[in-house]
Amino acid sequence: MSIDSTSFEGKIKPEFSSKGLEKPYSAEYRLNLDWLVCVYSHEKQTKGINSNQSFMKYSLLFNNIRKNIDLTAAEESLFESLLEEKSISKKKSLIKEGQPNEYLYFVLKGCFRAYSIDKNGFQHILQFAPADWWITDMYSFITENPASLNIDAIEDTSCLAISKSNLEKAYSEIPKLERHFRILLEKNVVANRKRIIDRLSLTALERFDAFCKTYPDLVNKIPQKQVASYIGITPEFLSKVKYEYFRSM
Repeated sequence: MSIDSTSFEGKIKPEFSSKGLEKPYSAEYRLNLDWLVCVYSHEKQTKGINSNQSFMKYSLLFNNIRKNIDLTAAEESLFESLLEEKSISKKKSLIKEGQPNEYLYFVLKGCFRAYSIDKNGFQHILQFAPADWWITDMYSFITENPASLNIDAIEDTSCLAISKSNLEKAYSEIPKLERHFRILLEKNVVANRKRIIDRLSLTALERFDAFCKTYPDLVNKIPQKQVASYIGITPEFLSKVKYEYFRSM
């Protein structure tokens, strides 16, 4: 609820006697004054809460960017202006296979998963993206072809999105940002290559260990069948793998 203190304008005025001397404040005047102070305090607290939430939101983003480059306050403000905030409910889609995708996403809270579906209807999970991770269908984002992946929310998830056109504008206005996103792309290529090699050469136990190291906060948070899909085994076999894994710790 928003309370507009300007609605009280003109209602609270000192009272004067016929001789022009100020009278002692009446009970009505004191009541109105107390009410206005309460309204002002409420508005100040609300603005403070909103400001703090905004700071926390962008703090996570800029701490992530700061791993690769440093931005001035003016550059951060400019980059903020190019972003859109999105909220995706649990099990709802962020990106659908076959549809165009022009956005890159930074997760603030919650978690996304990226997956493909084979001709038999089986899902093959390629990536999870919890808070402080970037995610998109990179092929679609770069080539402007329809998406080949599906990305949906494992839980209620909020994120910041930047369109390809706004990212190009950011590169033009803040050239050093190109270094940050180039590093992200390089890491994405390396991670995908490692995933392919791991699936071919590692045991199920070793692949589960790699999953635990990559996503330590998700081990006991996401459905077992999704973990199994990510490491390429059945949920039933994953139960045995987890038993062996945690027994050896």
